Amino acid sequence: MSKFLLTFIGSLLAAQIGMAMPAFAEPQVDGEVTKVDESAGKVTVKHGPIAKLDMEPMTMVFRVAQPEMLKAVKPGDKIKFDADRVNGAFTITEMKKTK
Repeated sequence: MSKFLLTFIGSLLAAQIGMAMPAFAEPQVDGEVTKVDESAGKVTVKHGPIAKLDMEPMTMVFRVAQPEMLKAVKPGDKIKFDADRVNGAFTITEMKKTK
């Protein structure tokens, strides 16, 4: 059963008994920054699998949702991040250093 369908059914059941339905949190992906390009608003990350994007582990360039995200990282930093397709481009929507 898809996550969407499970969420929808859970929301219907919760509404019937007057409860709020908690949102499912996507797991964050482990990665390592290999390059930061502030002028282009992009970061290159060596990352593990990204299930929601059906993506295997690799090193690739991502756009960032907020340019200030790039000021917090440098090559060699270990990160956890969430990514999605935004206007057709793979984009990091959340990022934090882990070490």
